[in-house]
Amino acid sequence: MPIAKIDRDGKTLDEWHAAGAEPPLDPRQAILDPHHHLWDRRNAEDYSEVAPAHRRYLGDDLIDDIVRSGHRVFDTVFVECLSMYRAEGGPTAPVGEIEFVQGVRAMAAADLFGEGLRCCGGIIGFADLTLGPEVAIALDALATGSSRFRGIRQAHGFHTSADVPRNHHPTRALEGLLGREDFRTGFAELAKRGLIFECWGYHEQLNEVADLARTFPETTIVLDHIGGPLGIGPYAGLHGTEVFDVWRQGLEQVAACTNVVVKLGGCGMPIYGFGFEDRAHPSPSSEALASAWSPWLRFALNAFGSDRSMFESNFPVDKVSCSYGNLWNAFKRIASAEGLDSIQKNGVFYATAARIYDLNLPRGLPD
Repeated sequence: MPIAKIDRDGKTLDEWHAAGAEPPLDPRQAILDPHHHLWDRRNAEDYSEVAPAHRRYLGDDLIDDIVRSGHRVFDTVFVECLSMYRAEGGPTAPVGEIEFVQGVRAMAAADLFGEGLRCCGGIIGFADLTLGPEVAIALDALATGSSRFRGIRQAHGFHTSADVPRNHHPTRALEGLLGREDFRTGFAELAKRGLIFECWGYHEQLNEVADLARTFPETTIVLDHIGGPLGIGPYAGLHGTEVFDVWRQGLEQVAACTNVVVKLGGCGMPIYGFGFEDRAHPSPSSEALASAWSPWLRFALNAFGSDRSMFESNFPVDKVSCSYGNLWNAFKRIASAEGLDSIQKNGVFYATAARIYDLNLPRGLPD
């Protein structure tokens, strides 16, 4: 059953998007999508409470979105989402997720999704760094699960407000996770293996990210979703004032750390407060998306530069707000408005991601 959502006009999510679909802008622009998820939540204890749009999204769903968009997406990077863990549990249970995604990559390599259509060239998994030095066992097991394994993500989003959701990771109740001694002891194991750390928290925690990056300058840190500027709960209605100012100051601290790279996206998540998920039929245009997201994405792009920035889809999470095609059109509008030259555009659309995740480029593409 394909991913589906019923909006207030009685349309499924794909029907909602199809009605507002646009042809791709600059269709020759190559894209490496550095952030998406795949899952099947049928075994989840809270499956009945999972939104229909988040119950199932597998390789064929991702490829369908890419093909329908018309954009030139030549590869992708999968980022952990607690999917397909081994049933026996324990520190190595997340290896199941790596093996699952490696299988999707193999299906793509066999042209099962269509000739030349590729995905999951890089894989980011999960390991609990609060295990300290014992996390080495989990990290090494993840590496054996796939040669595509590039590092881990351990979300640290924490807020005292009940209106701000926490992730489902085992450390979700820990405030100040990135500064804990046990976490940092485990974090030191990443550099020994040349692994990336993906960072996903909220805007008031950016100073914690900066401190972590300064303490471990040899480890590449990827800041997901422009650092998490919240627009719900105590932050509702404050995007243009307090939130932007606090986020901006924190982002500047992080950008000063040359071992950090930023992902430009994630703004389709309802927690960011843009409200596109509640829009009536049809789904929003790329112009509407670019207009709302531009101040945030352009500031982040300028803070980090095109050689440390990469546009991301964050699908299927952002799919509740926009189509894959219109999302990438919005990014192309923002890049054009910023006046990026061809080298800089290639950087934010694929070259930075290819370098960070050590992925090969198709023949003929400039690096």
